[in-house]
Amino acid sequence: MQLIADMHTHTIASGHAYSTVNELASAAADIGLKAIALTDHGPALPGGPHPYHFGAMRFIPKELYGVRIFLGVEANIIDRNGAIDLPESYQDRLDFVMAGLHEGCGFDNQGVEGNSDAVINAMENPRIKAISHPGNPVFPIDYERIVHASLETGTALEINNSSLCISREGSRPNCEKLTSLMARYGSPLVVGSDAHIAQGVGVFSDAVALLAKYGIDEGQVVNSSMTRLLRFLKLES
Repeated sequence: MQLIADMHTHTIASGHAYSTVNELASAAADIGLKAIALTDHGPALPGGPHPYHFGAMRFIPKELYGVRIFLGVEANIIDRNGAIDLPESYQDRLDFVMAGLHEGCGFDNQGVEGNSDAVINAMENPRIKAISHPGNPVFPIDYERIVHASLETGTALEINNSSLCISREGSRPNCEKLTSLMARYGSPLVVGSDAHIAQGVGVFSDAVALLAKYGIDEGQVVNSSMTRLLRFLKLES
């Protein structure tokens, strides 16, 4: 399966990442990616950027080194109602809003039911296009419920390559279960590297192997073609 865009990357603005916008874009160009999404953490994460950061992203060119740049955020879900830590006025300025559960952001583990309610309620927000690393064992969720909500809302669930090799230890069994359910029901998914340095951009090998294991159809993967991705994001080409 060919992936044409990395939809989960972090710049130095995230506070614990180590490359600039230009460095990420250059790295993407070097490996032949057509696009990247800049998804710095939302402001609730310790060390994360001020909300103004996401308002000022208009200064970033739409293309660098021949790579299309999607302006985005990895926002934090901060309550059971699915609220996130970025006002709607800022969400509306972005191409790609992804949201997830992170420690230290005001939402503590509320058990499978509470965590699942929070994620599903976030998915009801039409601005939120994807849920980041739902396999995180720190926040257990009901994968049947989540996959059905994905189908109902059109929200993609992320298979996060870093969760399978470097981050969030213990994620793999959850990612396996999630992927098997997505294969069964045909729900939309997105693959991201979760790169925190330029050398991590476009590193998808573990995620792609997992998709192959469960026979995920290319049509389910929103970043497997530019046409499919632009349609998913509701953007002009």
